[in-house]
Amino acid sequence: MKFARWGRSLALVPLLAVGAASAAESGNPLASHVRVANDRFRDVSVALAEGYAPIPCVSGIDGGAMGVHFVNAAYLKDETIDIKRPQAVMYEPTENGKMALVAVEYISFKGPASLDGHLFAFNGAPNRYGLDPFYELHVWAWKANPHGTFTDMNPKVSCDHAHAK
Repeated sequence: MKFARWGRSLALVPLLAVGAASAAESGNPLASHVRVANDRFRDVSVALAEGYAPIPCVSGIDGGAMGVHFVNAAYLKDETIDIKRPQAVMYEPTENGKMALVAVEYISFKGPASLDGHLFAFNGAPNRYGLDPFYELHVWAWKANPHGTFTDMNPKVSCDHAHAK
């Protein structure tokens, strides 16, 4: 009798593993919402057509990178955060010269700011962007970040293939 119950329990292990994998693939609910709202930016020409302009690739002193930010200066003036209108769209330059969408960044000069219950991080001045103090939230919706969905630098992103213009 004990062996029969044990056997049935073992039979459930593959089902539990599939459920765990599905949960990991779905990720954070906010990242899923961001992906749906902004998937159009997979094509960098869409970002350009919507008024985004690139700034040089951003990498970290401890490794990893954020990639090339395409920033919409008009959206920087928005006082409310709109999930469909990120202030920056982030791309990783690839070896073949293409840009791969990896994340978006929401920026607010009015804070504290939040989106779907996630507080933005404060960035003081002076900063590498030459901006006044601001609040920001990165959402790694297209490339997983082992440090977390909302951290700044992603160790899986590189600026190695960025070309200065």
